[in-house]
Amino acid sequence: MAVGKEEVEEIVKARTDKREYRRIVLPNSLEVLLISDPDTDKCAASMDVSVGAFSDPDGLEGLAHFLEHMLFYASEKYPLEDSYSKYIIEHGGRTNAYTSSEHTNYYFDINADAFEEALDRFAQFFINPLMSADATMREIKAVDSENQKNLLSDGWRMNQLQKHLSAADHPYHKFSTGNWDTLEVRPKAKGLDTRSELIKFYEEYYSANVMHLVIYGKENLDKIQGLVEDKFKEIRNIDRNCLRFAGEPCTSEHLQILVRAVPIKEGHALRVVWPITPEIHHYKEGPCRYLSHLIGHEGEGSLYSILKTLGWATGLSAGEGDSSLDFSFFRVDIVLTDAGHEHMQDIIGLLFKYISLLQQSGICKWIFDELSAVCETKFHYQDKIQPINYVVSISPNMQKYPPKDWLVRSSLPSNFSTDIIQMVLNKLSPNNVRFYQAKYPVLLRKSPYSTLWHKPDTMFFTPKAYVKIVFTCPHASDSPEAEVLTNIFTQLLMDYLNEFAYYAEVAGLNYGISATECGFQVILVGYNHKLRILLETIVEKITSFEVKADRFSVIKEMVTKEYQNYKFQQPYEQAMYYCSLILQDHTWPWMEELDVLPHLEVEDLAKFVPMMLSRAFLECYTAGNLERNEAESMIQHIEDALFRGSNPICQPLFPSQHLTNRVLKLEKGKSYFYPVEGLNPSDENSALIHYIQVHRDDFMLNVKLQLFALIAKQPAFHQLRTVEQLGYITALLQRNDCGIRGAQFIIQSTVKDPANIDLRAEEFLKVFESKLYEMTNEEFKSNVNALIDMKLEKHKNLREEASFYWREISDGTLKFDRIESEIAALRQLTQQELIDFFNEHIKVGAPHKRTLSVRVYGNSHSSEYKIDKSSPAQASSVKIDDIFSFRRSQPLYGSFKGNHVKL
Repeated sequence: MAVGKEEVEEIVKARTDKREYRRIVLPNSLEVLLISDPDTDKCAASMDVSVGAFSDPDGLEGLAHFLEHMLFYASEKYPLEDSYSKYIIEHGGRTNAYTSSEHTNYYFDINADAFEEALDRFAQFFINPLMSADATMREIKAVDSENQKNLLSDGWRMNQLQKHLSAADHPYHKFSTGNWDTLEVRPKAKGLDTRSELIKFYEEYYSANVMHLVIYGKENLDKIQGLVEDKFKEIRNIDRNCLRFAGEPCTSEHLQILVRAVPIKEGHALRVVWPITPEIHHYKEGPCRYLSHLIGHEGEGSLYSILKTLGWATGLSAGEGDSSLDFSFFRVDIVLTDAGHEHMQDIIGLLFKYISLLQQSGICKWIFDELSAVCETKFHYQDKIQPINYVVSISPNMQKYPPKDWLVRSSLPSNFSTDIIQMVLNKLSPNNVRFYQAKYPVLLRKSPYSTLWHKPDTMFFTPKAYVKIVFTCPHASDSPEAEVLTNIFTQLLMDYLNEFAYYAEVAGLNYGISATECGFQVILVGYNHKLRILLETIVEKITSFEVKADRFSVIKEMVTKEYQNYKFQQPYEQAMYYCSLILQDHTWPWMEELDVLPHLEVEDLAKFVPMMLSRAFLECYTAGNLERNEAESMIQHIEDALFRGSNPICQPLFPSQHLTNRVLKLEKGKSYFYPVEGLNPSDENSALIHYIQVHRDDFMLNVKLQLFALIAKQPAFHQLRTVEQLGYITALLQRNDCGIRGAQFIIQSTVKDPANIDLRAEEFLKVFESKLYEMTNEEFKSNVNALIDMKLEKHKNLREEASFYWREISDGTLKFDRIESEIAALRQLTQQELIDFFNEHIKVGAPHKRTLSVRVYGNSHSSEYKIDKSSPAQASSVKIDDIFSFRRSQPLYGSFKGNHVKL
């Protein structure tokens, strides 16, 4: 085919549009739209390739998207990696790309005087791209990172959910983005080389005859045409047919369903979706535009006006979405208030009543004519948009529309057809629909025997429940022997229940019984149908507990091995243990518990259990698919079994017996350190916990600490592990002990002893201080937004949600709105406030700073241990020789436990 102007009808453009347009087809069959705009400051180009994620090979989901990433790297003519992007940016431009179901689009803009070279660089991606082996692994990680970002986006998540709930044999069902698993792990397991498959995909699908190019230049059309002919003529043409994907993605089994989804962001939304005939086949008749105009109307008497008056909605939109040549969907999205969320079924009913009213009223020509006139005015008097946005809006549609309508597309409905509009309206029926939709625990009851917290399920909507009952028994933790016997008691209970509970676990109902710091706990999670039966069986085993000698010896042996294995823990785990032992009041060392174990016999446990249970208090938490009256009934049954009857096994606690978890309050301006030898003499590793105690739970102080930890985490890892090579285990983390907040370095090393590592951690903080001052306002805001995004991540399951709320109950903080309150505090936080916080609490040498260093010396640093142990402490530094003497000499933070809570 000769190069030149194609003899087609004139391209329709707006009356106010002074730009010139020309369609050409190169000899390689590349179809191009040239746009000349002498007034433009920027030039732009968009290349649309008619292949996308639908063409991904099975087992290589995301390959088309990965190819989009790889093409940008380099070409044979311009082999320097990222030189294209660098050139664009250095000349005032932008560049990007996207992959959709059936298209991949590449685009850029740039200053006019640099357009020719930019175009040459751009064209080479479609002529001789390099796709080097070196870049492959890096870009797979980039794709994975992009997917990780999308996991926190409600739009991406809802889009993937819509796809997932479709026919598995239709390409619409595919996961289009790709990640590390789909592009590296799974292909490798199948013996596939991703780069080889990538090159194969490019060679099979990238052909000039399925590409469409839009060029927006400052020169006249002839000069632009000459430029295009020169730069793009070498793109190969293999006469590839544009792929079609016939068939509907949603069959009858995927319709008439309600899908509840948990959003990342706060709020409620209702989405109603119908599969319809794609409007592209009737774009002059505009059936979707007609119906979206009415259903999305916001005037008096409209559906939205009613929902707004009722206080149920704050937004409503309607229209076609997810369309292709072969299938499409009509969508209604409603933003709900909390009250609207409670009346979701009523809202759906009103929507279908409105659609029914449209059916009864018939298709009105006057409405179509009015809409057509509005659309015509809007098109002909539209404002100019940036060239990069303009070319991207045109190129994907060049395959779908005839050239004369490339600019108009479906924006000018002109052919009134009752039949075609009615055909789409008929699709919007209850038989053809699917719905999408997305707060705190309350204290239900409080008695001398128990408290019951209940959290109704507003997120997961599954037939599952979570029940946690913590038995607070003061006698369970009043000595090392008592703690060991409590541990044996709980493991014997599990042993006795094993055969009965096994069938429950097979049926999806799991349980666990374990010792706690001041008693023991029972947890049940799973399908709620038979949960109460299992719970009552556990309670019956507790009330009728007897020690079986043969099982006692087995469990005792198992428990003994568990205690003996503590000395084989990693040194950093030992350091964490010692840190907790120092900080937390009312804890016994495992060494003392191991010492008493050999002397314990059946008779000791038989005497101990009745005494342990003689005084008890139950803290209960229920959540999920449980009505409040059912939860109350279960706890009432447990109270009756334990505390009532002619000879109850339990009595309520005396007021003085209610235990609280309290934490040592380190003295301001002091640095404490505890040197100790590792428990395993064969372990060469040493470890350090460098703990900085900061504050008692407070929303604003919390977010300052969290933001510091977020900003410092990666630099600490880079400096201490990557640069200084101190050790594989290197981390800077927040720490929370019963509501007392702080930060801690955790480092395990063979190359340096703990005292030296301690100095390196402090040296890092000195260097980091300058980075905190040098941080730009944009970097500060970016980190704040990143922390907000992390906080907005929803709980993934019932157990995770329960863990969050139980922490508030267990610590006594009861700040169930913690996420919302801390986000609000973050939004008010300034960079100077963060710096002030660092200077007061974290900065080396700060007069109010409080630190504790736990130094575990491995075998390779035994000589350094002797020096550290015997050397006198320096000024403002306190060596801890005996943990328990130190613990008894220090003040304690007040406990949050015992806060007054209304029922």
